[in-house]
Amino acid sequence: MTNREIDLKAQDSELLISLFKNIIRLRKFEDKVYQLFLKGELPGTIHQYQGQEAVAVGVCSVLEKSDWITSTHRPHGHAIAKGIKMRDAMAELYGKETGCCKGKGGSMHLGDPEVGMLPAIAIVAGGVSVVTGIGLAFKLKKTKQVAACFFGEGATNEGAFHEGLNMAAYQKLPIIYVCENNVYGASTPYNKTTLVEDVAERVKSYGMRSKIVDGMNVVEVYLAAKEAKESILNGEGPILIEAKTYRFAGHSRGDAKKYRTKEEEEYWKNLDPIERMKDSLFDNNLLDNESYALILKDIQVEIDDAVLFAQQSNFPPVEDAFVDAYATKMNSPLDVQL
Repeated sequence: MTNREIDLKAQDSELLISLFKNIIRLRKFEDKVYQLFLKGELPGTIHQYQGQEAVAVGVCSVLEKSDWITSTHRPHGHAIAKGIKMRDAMAELYGKETGCCKGKGGSMHLGDPEVGMLPAIAIVAGGVSVVTGIGLAFKLKKTKQVAACFFGEGATNEGAFHEGLNMAAYQKLPIIYVCENNVYGASTPYNKTTLVEDVAERVKSYGMRSKIVDGMNVVEVYLAAKEAKESILNGEGPILIEAKTYRFAGHSRGDAKKYRTKEEEEYWKNLDPIERMKDSLFDNNLLDNESYALILKDIQVEIDDAVLFAQQSNFPPVEDAFVDAYATKMNSPLDVQL
């Protein structure tokens, strides 16, 4: 990925601006979350998405509300890209009852069935098994729905990954498996755990199609996802998209990133998906300083509204602790009949 320029030819200008605006929305949201976390306003820890925005936006931009996604312990970007409102996501991070999961999901379990996002599954590769079941349901119901599953390269060394993809390939399930290969599983480089250089090579053993894309290029990801969805709806079965990307943040907020070199970080920062897209839009006269400033202003208004909404919302009442935990309403786990 040495070519920094993004090819915008033959692409609709309205689409390009939409993709650009959405990757900025994800970045600005995460930057604000970082500030709030350092101020002690958010409980727990956070796993941030800066640097990987092109993957979530590129894939989710081709999906309908009726198409479903599963996510990981790093779900903020997927949630916003799939359509969860910023105020609902922010309230969830605050643990408020107005959050998309009523304050019970928190950072690692964002989701909303109304927009087609299953609450995120923090278990590594956990979403692979679940999305395979979703894909099977779509097939049995003969719907025109597609499911997408986001996971990191570390998940490809879990048994659930191989079991799920083997079944999906054999059953020709309508699933886009999206591997966000961001180089590291926590602090361990992928090449220190696996001899195969590309995850995409591994799925050939299941007879599954695959495609490698520049995960720092939102247009390339979008086009690959669009082609993947069209082929799936034409009955060609599932596909794995391996997006070569990089997380600018540490694994979580306690990660000082001491395992990285400055040269490595500078290389990837030069491929920042936002800066690359912005420069390409300016070079093609599709964006100017005035329109860019307006985009930033609109996003800031959206973020400020989300924070205020979250801060002013109430925490869920104690008596709601077991609501939605069991099929039958109960006030305490002691009510369970063994």
